[in-house]
Amino acid sequence: MSGGYDLNLFASPPDCSFLCSVCHGVLKRPVRLPCSHIFCKKCILRWLARKEVKRKKMVHVNKLRRTIGRLEVKCKNAEAGCLVTCPLAHRRGHQDSCPFELMACPNEGCPARVLRGALAEHRQHCQHGAQQHCPLGCGATLGPVERAHHNCYQELREAWSQRQERSRSLVLGLLRRVRKVHHATNFIRRQLAQLRDFLREDDALIVGTPQEETEATPEGSTGAEVWGAPGLGTL
Repeated sequence: MSGGYDLNLFASPPDCSFLCSVCHGVLKRPVRLPCSHIFCKKCILRWLARKEVKRKKMVHVNKLRRTIGRLEVKCKNAEAGCLVTCPLAHRRGHQDSCPFELMACPNEGCPARVLRGALAEHRQHCQHGAQQHCPLGCGATLGPVERAHHNCYQELREAWSQRQERSRSLVLGLLRRVRKVHHATNFIRRQLAQLRDFLREDDALIVGTPQEETEATPEGSTGAEVWGAPGLGTL
């Protein structure tokens, strides 16, 4: 395998000084030997396995590497329709978001590979999806097993019945609370009425007692005349 970048990757033909003399591709991770020749690191390591050259004498040419990293390259998905070009150093970042990148469907058991830009739509209709909404629009969320036996009309009818039953339970509970409040209110009213009558009777007793004592004593006489003075007997 070639250790360098394929020439077809670049938006325009690269300068010949950027080419590896072993693989004839654009230098990838270039290193310089004591002889001043520059090669791809992978290419020279493969070559050094057959030659008596010490690896310690290899020098990484980082300046050249940065220069090559600024060259404009085409997206690897150009044949699929991607027209983006970017610096070689940023190629991986574009690839991670390229809508023309082939992606495996994440649903277990699905062998499909689709473009990243179409993956969301594929997942909505994928037969291997764990959970999907009913394609007829009833709102039900279905798994693979439920989809085979799903009946929109029956599901909606059951959902409506359950909702009506919940509403009926809520109304009955509310009526029971209203009755309790009504009974409590009537009881308080009766208690207040009894308390009012009691207070009226008590007031009448307090006001009427002195008058009764006055009526029981004859006019113009004192208590001593009627009952006799204290300490004196009757004649």
